[in-house]
Amino acid sequence: MKRTLFTLSAALSFVATAAQAQGAYPTRPITLVVPFSAGGTTDVVARLMADHMGRTLGQQLVVENVTGAGGTVGVTRVAKAEPDGYTVLMGNLGTQAASVGLYPKLAYDPRTDFEPIMNSASTPMLVVAKKDLPVKDFKEFIAYLKANASKMNYGSGGGGSTSHLTCLFMESLLGVKPQHVPFRGSGPALNALLGGQVDYVCDQTVAIVPTVQAKQANGLVVAVQNRLPVVPDVPTSAEQGLPQFQATGWNALFAPKGTPKDIVVKLNAAAKAALKDESTRKRLLDLGAELPDEAGQTPEALAQLVSSEIDKWVPVIKGAGVTGQ
Repeated sequence: MKRTLFTLSAALSFVATAAQAQGAYPTRPITLVVPFSAGGTTDVVARLMADHMGRTLGQQLVVENVTGAGGTVGVTRVAKAEPDGYTVLMGNLGTQAASVGLYPKLAYDPRTDFEPIMNSASTPMLVVAKKDLPVKDFKEFIAYLKANASKMNYGSGGGGSTSHLTCLFMESLLGVKPQHVPFRGSGPALNALLGGQVDYVCDQTVAIVPTVQAKQANGLVVAVQNRLPVVPDVPTSAEQGLPQFQATGWNALFAPKGTPKDIVVKLNAAAKAALKDESTRKRLLDLGAELPDEAGQTPEALAQLVSSEIDKWVPVIKGAGVTGQ
């Protein structure tokens, strides 16, 4: 009888301890996987969010860059991770939408293999040329590209990345086929632009704005309806005669499917707190990011965004006949 009572007591104690541990999440550092190299937009947004979220949660968010295959290597790793809240993802338009059209054997489904946490920042797209490309504005660039497409190249963060997708969209509108040079993130692509190894890039504001502001490269156009306060001299696509060229990237937090709801709620609350922090907001806004309103900061809003972006971009990719490598 005493043995039975002891066993029952031990079992109850174990259950109570496990429940307490779950309620105290997180009890150790959280790995935030960025599926691109350091220095690009997704990496910059991730590190800004991770810094404040770690303070809110009481545990560090350790950013880990896992590169390859347009970001799908890192995303696949998170999809297969233990759904315990200790491995999360900063995905983007390329990894969570374009990948569906680019990779016929994609190892994950962005719509079903993740628990959406929150959209962190939307990022208008810019077309930026190397300094010595002989064009002074986007209209001249279009004419030059049409006349020299077979000799020109552009860099991107990898096949299926947001930067690749935006350049691909522009190609489809102009009917040109320049050479695509994929890198393991938009950071290396930007370095190649500055070094003159590629002619132009299509990149998100967060990564490219400092370069344009410093006049290290030629900001040609913003692919949104209104000029951006951070680069007010760069005209819009409508002003430059290509109004249908509209493209905005986004970077969002996800957890593996099956992550407990209370953990997703905690992560969402920490992400919301980061966007309310004046310092974090200012740093993102100063880089040209657009922050979601309250309605856009829910897991449900992110799930809807993923679904709608897949519906929007997959036909563009399939129509261009492009596949990921």
